[in-house]
Amino acid sequence: MSRSPHRMPRGPPHPAPDQLTRVRGGEADVIHLLIMELVMPAAQTPHRVRRTAPVAMSSAAGARRKFRIAIIASSRFPVAEPFAGGLETHVWTLTRALRRRGHCVTLFAAPGSDPGLGAQLLSLRPLTLSPHARRDVSMPSELVMAEHHAYLALMLELADNGSARFDVVHNHSLHHLPVAMASSLGVPMVSTLHTPPTPWLESAIQLCESGAIRFVGVSSHTARSWRPVAGDIPVIHNGVDCERWPAGPGGNGLIWFGRVVREKGAHLAIEAARRAGRTLDLAGPVIDHDYYDTEVEPRLGDGIRYLGHLDQGALSQAVRHAAAALVTPDWEEPYGLVVAEALASGTPVAAFARGGISEIVDETCARLVPGGDVDALAQAIPVVERLSRTAARRRAVEHCSVAAMVRRYEALFDDVVGPAA
Repeated sequence: MSRSPHRMPRGPPHPAPDQLTRVRGGEADVIHLLIMELVMPAAQTPHRVRRTAPVAMSSAAGARRKFRIAIIASSRFPVAEPFAGGLETHVWTLTRALRRRGHCVTLFAAPGSDPGLGAQLLSLRPLTLSPHARRDVSMPSELVMAEHHAYLALMLELADNGSARFDVVHNHSLHHLPVAMASSLGVPMVSTLHTPPTPWLESAIQLCESGAIRFVGVSSHTARSWRPVAGDIPVIHNGVDCERWPAGPGGNGLIWFGRVVREKGAHLAIEAARRAGRTLDLAGPVIDHDYYDTEVEPRLGDGIRYLGHLDQGALSQAVRHAAAALVTPDWEEPYGLVVAEALASGTPVAAFARGGISEIVDETCARLVPGGDVDALAQAIPVVERLSRTAARRRAVEHCSVAAMVRRYEALFDDVVGPAA
């Protein structure tokens, strides 16, 4: 079975760029960097710089603090439209929301992120290996080594001067290194756990210095799955920007959207739509081409269409003009941002009850069926089509808003940073 691009592989993977891109926009510096692997000798003592306290700022709601925040994104895909998946969407949304709240945000992410901010290229010292090193039988691929080298540059930079530049580091990377190196930074870290447990991250969590990191789960389901190594951790659901996902009138057909990988189960949505006698549009990036070629493309036609990898505006239009959204994860979904986006569009949801999805919906806006039960999903479709679109939208606004998410992260940052000077 193929692997979702947002699950960690068995070893440190993924290609790296040979350059570092810094983008300036508004109150934020956005550094685009493909995150890399590093193991620092235990005996090494990082240079620490005394950290200045965050400044207080006033607002209509009263005084609140303005933080200097470093956000580490996943190295897999750029944080840019059209988004590769929910993680990139989440980081982009959170970064923008924090900036609008007056915080100074620096984003570390893959090259190509947020091109509209106006990029300036900074050189990154390339990795040059000797012929002897290249012949070493234990050497991983050159791409993995390049990844290691670029990650090393980032972590050494943060260990050297991060405490003078930032009040808090917010990690969204799926790599183990930010967790393993957190205690060397001299600045507190919040690490959001977006995936099921992986061996590399569990190892890093078990060995990281106690109190160096405050972990957060994106759902109660995900928090419980990490409990054996992370203990009881708070939950902050990923928020959806309801202004970017306006409610629509619906339509006659169904919609499925997300990454086209086996774990997301597009082929199951197609089968359910056919059994229900409905048309279905699919949208999202094809990440697993073998899966698409063998399980999705042969099922297209006769009312089943693949719309492609749409930007947010086009995707929103497709979702809000659908009668219902099908959500068919073939794994335990850590959260399910597509559910919140569908509800914001006023589109009720028929979904497999897997992972954190049940935390997002209620009976007014969705029907859940046992995971993998295509017949039950097909039978739920006409029921869901009759649900109130107003109730779906209300559920998103009241329970999935980006504003509520940001306020919870601000409270968490305030707690981990400590009292202002």
